[in-house]
Amino acid sequence: MKRNPMFFAVAVALGLAVSGSSFAATKQKTDVKALQALIEKQQAQLDEQQKELAQMREALQQIQGNQQAQQQQIEKVASTPPPPPPAPSAFSSAPGVSVALHGFVSATAFSQDKSFTFGNGQNAEFPVPGSHGNTSGFDVRNTRFWLDFKGAKFNDNWTGGGRIEMDFFGGFNGTGAYSLSQPTPRLRQAYMDLANASSGTTIRVGQQWDLLFPLDNVPASITHIAFPLGYGTGMIGWRFPGVVMMQDLNHGSDGPKWRLDLGAFEGSWDGPGNNVNYLTGANAGFRPQLQARLHVQDKDWLAYFVAHYSQIDLRGVDGTAATPIATKIDSQGFEVGGNWHPGNWMFKGNVYTGKGLGQVFGGLIQFGDIKENGGFLQAGYKFTPNWSANAFYGYSKPKRSDVVAWLGHGSVGRLENRQSALNLIYTSGAYELGLEYLYSELDSTADGTNTTTTKANQVSLSAKYNF
Repeated sequence: MKRNPMFFAVAVALGLAVSGSSFAATKQKTDVKALQALIEKQQAQLDEQQKELAQMREALQQIQGNQQAQQQQIEKVASTPPPPPPAPSAFSSAPGVSVALHGFVSATAFSQDKSFTFGNGQNAEFPVPGSHGNTSGFDVRNTRFWLDFKGAKFNDNWTGGGRIEMDFFGGFNGTGAYSLSQPTPRLRQAYMDLANASSGTTIRVGQQWDLLFPLDNVPASITHIAFPLGYGTGMIGWRFPGVVMMQDLNHGSDGPKWRLDLGAFEGSWDGPGNNVNYLTGANAGFRPQLQARLHVQDKDWLAYFVAHYSQIDLRGVDGTAATPIATKIDSQGFEVGGNWHPGNWMFKGNVYTGKGLGQVFGGLIQFGDIKENGGFLQAGYKFTPNWSANAFYGYSKPKRSDVVAWLGHGSVGRLENRQSALNLIYTSGAYELGLEYLYSELDSTADGTNTTTTKANQVSLSAKYNF
């Protein structure tokens, strides 16, 4: 049977259509599976991200909780009142007046190869000319105590206070076998203060340090305290009854603090007359020592300038003493000094010049119209909060011709002294320990022509307890 070509064409087209539909269905099924696999993969990734996000939220909540707890603790501490301060070491002597006991216990073991002026041990300063022989001992006379009075009211603007201070350099209890262990108490200071806080004015009346003594510039030492390093050899001044007015010059302002001090003190001289009954030449006609001091101080430094004047009538109170050299002496002195504390370093210095300064520990403690120059310098370094070391040098040089004229031939005249010292200090709380070496070299004359040099050494180990 002969087939029609059209029949074959239709058959072929139907076959292709059927096979194409089958292929498309197969391909569609494959694409769906791939898409489902992709969706499942994306879903798994999304689930993992949501899990991580939940963990991060939990960590954030924990951090916020910790911060909240810390803030609550801070607020609790801030709202808690501070503990009460320790009770002050004071007692009351009258309504509104507090009394505080302060001081220190001092002990020094020493050894030296000459005798010293003012005494051996803690009050050694320069050698006694011509002295010989080694000596050693144990000295406690630096031991000191004082009472500070505060809170007294004078009127609506002025308040008051005062101080009484003692040590044990009043001498020994005689010369007997046991006198060495019985030093005599000595009054150092006894004064009252009147202070006006609004004007920055303080008036001090009573026995006190004069303005030449650099009370806030004393060389560091654990051995030489009552008689500091350089006392009479670069440092002058003494305690006298008198009155001092201290006035702040820039009261209440910022920056360095300026103060002007004016003082008038009892006269003092080595005769003529009775030195223990107000009859010395310096008290004839009531001639006080007049002094002025300009003081400036900032955080780590201070400086001062002092002027001194007094007049001594060598005829005495009754006007009958013989005066072969001069009838009167004008005592004059000028002093400048200061200290600086940069970092762990410490520098202290003082220089002076004048004449007739025997009553304020000048002239190598020689009385007369004697011109002189002197000064000291100390440098120190603090290695740790506990350990420090200091090097000191001081000198005093009276004019030779003045010394010879006023002391006379046949008397030993002190012409010049050089003093050096090295010390190592350990500080811990209220305790201080010090090892010190002192060297002093004194030039003197016994005939006004020849000069003798006396050299002296002292080694000391000291302990101090402050209260």
